[in-house]
Amino acid sequence: MRVRLAALALLLASGSALAVRPDKAGCKDHPLFPTRMPNYSIAACETKEFTAWPFKLQRGKTRVVEGRYTFITYTVDDRKDDQSGLAVVRNYENALKKIGGTVADSVPNWWVNGSVVVDGKEVWAEAERGNGKIWLRIVERQEMTQHVVADAASFRDALKTTGHVAVEGIYFDTGKSVVKPESTPALQEVAKLLAADPALKLWVVGHTDSVSAIDGNMKLSQARAEAVVAALTSTHGVAVARLRGYGVGPLAPVASNDAEPGRAKNRRVELVKQ
Repeated sequence: MRVRLAALALLLASGSALAVRPDKAGCKDHPLFPTRMPNYSIAACETKEFTAWPFKLQRGKTRVVEGRYTFITYTVDDRKDDQSGLAVVRNYENALKKIGGTVADSVPNWWVNGSVVVDGKEVWAEAERGNGKIWLRIVERQEMTQHVVADAASFRDALKTTGHVAVEGIYFDTGKSVVKPESTPALQEVAKLLAADPALKLWVVGHTDSVSAIDGNMKLSQARAEAVVAALTSTHGVAVARLRGYGVGPLAPVASNDAEPGRAKNRRVELVKQ
């Protein structure tokens, strides 16, 4: 009986040692890393459909990535089970590599980040170790869904004031010149602008960021400008003689091309009054 009681006490003690506090309600591991360090629970989580996060680089620099953002805070139940910074970094490094990812940068006892392509989409992840905590940040790179599209009246006012206006809400896949279907609301507003002023003629000007060779960007911007002209004339009833497409590539930036937020602003289509 004493042996049985002792065994039962040991079993219960073992079960108690293995017990982990429940995760915060509504939180769960990200599918990119479906497992976690032992004896850690999720203390907090946050998801944003679109934001920019500055992933760490050494010497205080950052790499900004835009897209769907997930932030998870893991907390160790008992500080004696706290993992070393090196253990955390190496675990996430190896996990990333096993799914075909690449480590971008790290400080071995502190943090690591890198990227992987999942279902054709680039995903960035960063794991950082703190005192009794692990912070995991993941950004699934994607273009922002443009909910606000400028209307014909705002286009008209900008053309009168500055002679040009950027048209938000015209979309292309990366490196492509096919106008995406979700561009329709913006194109309709351009058509309304032209219908309201029969004498108005426009240059449709394509712009790119400075990523890749300039010759390729010049060709891409020209092709995109011509694609917008074609969409307006073939689908939205605008006379061909009222539009002309030009591409200027990266030659007229409105922001720095050193980081993604600036590059995103530079990739645009503008209307210029003839």
